Amino acid sequence: MKEEESGAQNRELYALLHISPEASDEEIRKAYRQWAQIYHPDKYQPQEMKEIATENFQRICEAYEILSDETKRQIYDIYGMEGINSGLELGSKLNKAEEIKEELERLRRQKELQKVAAHLRPSGSILANLSLPQFLEGDGIMKGMAMASEVQSQISKHNAVAIGGNLAVNGNAGGGAASVVFRHQMSSVSSIEFMGSVGLRAVLGVQTTRHISVHSTATMGLAMSLRDGSLNLSNTWTRQLSDTAHGNIHLSLGPESSIAVGWQRKGQKNSASGEIKLGTGSFGATAHYTHRFSTKSHGRLGARIGSTALELELGGGRKISEFSTIRMLYSVGIQGIFWKFELHRGGQKLIVPVLLSSHLNPVFATGAFVIPTSLYFVLKRFVVKPFYLKREKQKASENMDKTLGQVREARAAAKKAQQLLQNVANRKRSRQLETGGLVVTRALYGSRTALKNRNQIEEVKDEVASQIIDVTVPLNFLVSDSGQLKLHEGVKKSGIMGFCDPCPGEPKQLYVEYTFAGNNFEVIVDDLDELVIPQESHRT
Repeated sequence: MKEEESGAQNRELYALLHISPEASDEEIRKAYRQWAQIYHPDKYQPQEMKEIATENFQRICEAYEILSDETKRQIYDIYGMEGINSGLELGSKLNKAEEIKEELERLRRQKELQKVAAHLRPSGSILANLSLPQFLEGDGIMKGMAMASEVQSQISKHNAVAIGGNLAVNGNAGGGAASVVFRHQMSSVSSIEFMGSVGLRAVLGVQTTRHISVHSTATMGLAMSLRDGSLNLSNTWTRQLSDTAHGNIHLSLGPESSIAVGWQRKGQKNSASGEIKLGTGSFGATAHYTHRFSTKSHGRLGARIGSTALELELGGGRKISEFSTIRMLYSVGIQGIFWKFELHRGGQKLIVPVLLSSHLNPVFATGAFVIPTSLYFVLKRFVVKPFYLKREKQKASENMDKTLGQVREARAAAKKAQQLLQNVANRKRSRQLETGGLVVTRALYGSRTALKNRNQIEEVKDEVASQIIDVTVPLNFLVSDSGQLKLHEGVKKSGIMGFCDPCPGEPKQLYVEYTFAGNNFEVIVDDLDELVIPQESHRT
């Protein structure tokens, strides 16, 4: 369906000249001369009619200029007006559709690279550790704080650089570090990174990644500490296990050697991950499960266990705008009882863990979970949800107003075009009546749903609300001298002169009532279907 819509959009100029997409050069010239005579401005016309004629005459000339040029026509047939306006160099060297398509793709890639090269991608996070026990003891609620920031830039097609830094304060101690990473894409399957950092963690390192098969990737890195000269060698193997899951093995050799085995799965409704890590002086295991209740909300369950951690985490999150998400997580473990609040917006994060108690009291832990959770659902039900429903309703109303404004402008332009067609259409109608030929008595174009109730429509008074436009005049104008009317297949009828799209985004149809040789006929066709009248099968 999308391909049909795209193809139809690339044929609007054919609809404007009322010709087939397979029309010959002579047919294009003939159609242009016919329409140019209708819409050529006349100095004796009233000013308003002259402006209407000038506007439509320019549309006709633009269509003829494109369709009468063989190369431009090929570009238009492939990519529509986007291809015409793309800056594609025209010349004798581009004679085939394949060559035009290749050149246009090259220009597209070039523009995308320029856009990416000029675009910096910043990201960062702020972590504010709060402690309720510390606050109750009179030592202040702020336990510690950390900030991290990074800016990435694609400096060329194969090269990228990232510069970052972080600061951390915990009690009376603090420190920071700065880092830079340079990444070079050596080929379509391999890349290399050089990194360096100064500060609390002064390190120089190199890392290379290679796709060893369609489903497997290997990464190897070497880092040296500038403080004690120690080396750390790391290897990671990643394997695609299915369409939604992959696993990895990570091996690290150095002062703190370890091996870790991990697994991740991401589906439409849920995702899960787990990892087991064994080190020379420690061990640990983590697991997380996320379930998506809707496109905007999700629940999360996590656990950590090991030589230095024992923690259970429960919570959820909600998307509050196109770029923003909030999360509330409750955790209980050997480090205490926490509520964690997170705000994610674009590449920025604000994380606020609140320590409620350093002791594992079952009663307090239950109350710390139940009371805030109940309060959250009450606020969500009676405050947050009504607020966002009201905001979404307001946005929908604004979008509707914008769409209605565009439809009104399109209708006004169509009616102006019909005014210029009116005299010729009336003359053609009179000649057909005299000879018992083809006369369109009623024609409606618009929403398929609205046209189902066409028998109840005596007159299209509120056309915007009814999603229908009367196109009787332009169809009578298009009747040939031999008493026939043909609308070509694959061409959206909204592009015909005197037509417009009265209901963007909805399936449309054309309904026609007509008389021929003293008999009554009617027919209804879909937007992209061919229409040829008169036909005996249309007799009522």
